[in-house]
Amino acid sequence: MAEQNQQGAGRQAEIARKTNETDIRLAFNVDGTGVSEIETDVPFLNHMLDLFTKHGQFDLKVDAKGDVDIDDHHTVEDIGICLGQTLREALGDKRGIKRYANVFIPMDEALAQVAIDISNRPHLEYRAQYPSATVGSFTTELVHEFLWKFALEARITLHVIVHYGHNTHHMVEAVFKALGRALDEATSIDPRVQGVPSTKGVL
Repeated sequence: MAEQNQQGAGRQAEIARKTNETDIRLAFNVDGTGVSEIETDVPFLNHMLDLFTKHGQFDLKVDAKGDVDIDDHHTVEDIGICLGQTLREALGDKRGIKRYANVFIPMDEALAQVAIDISNRPHLEYRAQYPSATVGSFTTELVHEFLWKFALEARITLHVIVHYGHNTHHMVEAVFKALGRALDEATSIDPRVQGVPSTKGVL
C-alpha cells in the first residue's frame, strides 16, 4: 500500500508490492530534481524510466524483480501500477495544481505528444504504430500496458500520440520524455489557482 509523506518535505509517496509474479519497492517524489535510482530486470524500461524522471524533474527509486524468465509483462505492468498509486497519493487533494498539460517532444525523426488531465477519471487513449515489435528484447506492446496501468492507478486521463517516426527506439523514447514533461507541468502549482481546479470543487 502506498504511504504518503507526512513531514511536509514535498509531495512524495512510496509503496511496496509483492505478488507471486513481482517484488517491487518504489518511491516517487513529484517535487524532485531529476534523480533516478532504477533497478529492474527490464533494461529498456530502466532507460525509459530514467528519461521520464530526468525530464519531469521528479525523484524516482525503483527496485523491482519479476518473472522475466516468462516475459517482461508482469514486471512492466506492476511498475506502472506502483507508479500510478504513488502519484495519486503524493498529489493528495490536488489543491493548486495546473491539472492540464499538452507536450510535444521530438526525438530526431520521431514526434510524440502527451496530453494529461489529472481528473480522477482514469482513461488512456493511445495512438502509436511502431516499425518493429521489439526494441532489443523489449516488446513494444508493453508500452501500452505500462501507460494504461499507470493512468488507471493514478486516476488520470492520458492521451498519447506518436505522430510519426522511423526508429522504434526513438519513438518510444519520445513518449516517455513527453510523459515526464507533461506530468511535471500538470502537477505544478499555479499560485493563481485557489483550491482545487474544478468547478465541482473536488478532483
